[in-house]
Amino acid sequence: MDSSKPIIIMGNFISPPSSSWTRPLLLFLTFLAILLLQFSAKSVFPIRFVSGPSRPGADVPVDPRSCAGFFGHVGLPRRKVAMSIAEFGGVGDGKTSNTETFRKAVRYMQGFGHKGGSQLNVPKGKWVTGSFNLTSNFTLFLEEGAVILGSQDPKEWPIIEPLPSYGRGRERLGGRHISLIHGDGLTNVVITGQNGTIDGQGKMWWELWWNRTLEHTRGHLVELMNSNNILISNLTFLNSPFWTIHPVYCSNVVIKDMTILAPLNAPNTDGIDPDSSTNVCIEDCYIESGDDLVAVKSGWDQYGITIARPSSNIIVRRVSGTTPTCSGVGIGSEMSGGISNVTIEDLHVWDSAAGVRIKSDKGRGGYIANISISNITMKRVKIPIRFSRGANDHPDEGWDPKAVPKVKGIFISNVVSLNSTKAPVLEGIEGASFEGICLKNVTILGLAPSRTWQCEFISGFASEVFPMPCPQLQNNGSSSWCSYS
Repeated sequence: MDSSKPIIIMGNFISPPSSSWTRPLLLFLTFLAILLLQFSAKSVFPIRFVSGPSRPGADVPVDPRSCAGFFGHVGLPRRKVAMSIAEFGGVGDGKTSNTETFRKAVRYMQGFGHKGGSQLNVPKGKWVTGSFNLTSNFTLFLEEGAVILGSQDPKEWPIIEPLPSYGRGRERLGGRHISLIHGDGLTNVVITGQNGTIDGQGKMWWELWWNRTLEHTRGHLVELMNSNNILISNLTFLNSPFWTIHPVYCSNVVIKDMTILAPLNAPNTDGIDPDSSTNVCIEDCYIESGDDLVAVKSGWDQYGITIARPSSNIIVRRVSGTTPTCSGVGIGSEMSGGISNVTIEDLHVWDSAAGVRIKSDKGRGGYIANISISNITMKRVKIPIRFSRGANDHPDEGWDPKAVPKVKGIFISNVVSLNSTKAPVLEGIEGASFEGICLKNVTILGLAPSRTWQCEFISGFASEVFPMPCPQLQNNGSSSWCSYS
């Protein structure tokens, strides 16, 4: 497993001169980039949060490169009460259902919410459970060797109301299955451990999707709604039925030092999807999935426009992984409440359909603004940079074809893509505003000479970009608005 940090390639790319040494120069640059990638593979992630079950919530120094301060604590919060799921009668044999045990344990610990908080420890073993809700001022701690297994009984994933900003289940009309681990209206919640595992055992759900026998939208592995001060760290999440981690209508969220895995053909198994949320930090994660590694969202068509809950102030950094069908980081396509102030940096993606992708469509409305994407390394990525449209994916007949998105201020810099299949594709929407698209120091290598940039209904500026970008980015006007540190 390649969990390396992405490399940062700084400086200016010198366009190949028209002479006999053009090919040797390109070969040298390719060799240099590959060599740097090999060195970067030996790097390690920053300091992790670590707290043992015998000392719940011990304060741990925070690496200065971390944005764990979003969570509002110097380290893991101290909890006054710590108990094991085994003390509530749980059986970790991989067969016995612990659904009622987890629910009972959390209900009991809820009583300590205003008395110093509580921590539920899950010891080594395989703990089968259906959905259960968390509570405020609470830590779910998985010890080393602990595995929570999602129940294979759909009745243990009850149906709940659709999200107001979606108007219906994302896949089916009506309600949706609740997530395996769920919370609504909570504060100060931690899901962490000593690299324990939560396995959704999603194959049953994927088969319902493949067989077209799914009655309600699949549940997430973890969903927290209307909550704040959330930390998810130092765990492995496997085989989510649907999107893996879904904070929606949340604020002050940190997701760090996570490994998230699903089969590469598992449908819609996004890694991390912040949705209509603010102050979110995602860092130092390794993700393999059948959909976007990270996707920033904010509601779907007329329902998202009406609720108007934007996603803003989001950081995604030091994320690496692969997805053969989707992108390393996606913005949208559900973006009707607006998305702004997003920083994506130090991303390493390989064997994927796209590196970074901005997705929108007629009917979405909303806006995408002030998106900074920098220090991106890609290997064997089909389309390194992509703006896409035309999915024709709407919740119902009530969508407004005149509701088009506004896109402004997309800053992309310091990008290297090796063995690319296609040049970037930047497709705006007729009648919509896609402006202020700024690219600097972008190098796409391995393309056939016939592969050229494809751009439509966009405008912007490009500098030090190879191969030559499309005319819409060769703006002869002032580029003072296109600044880099």
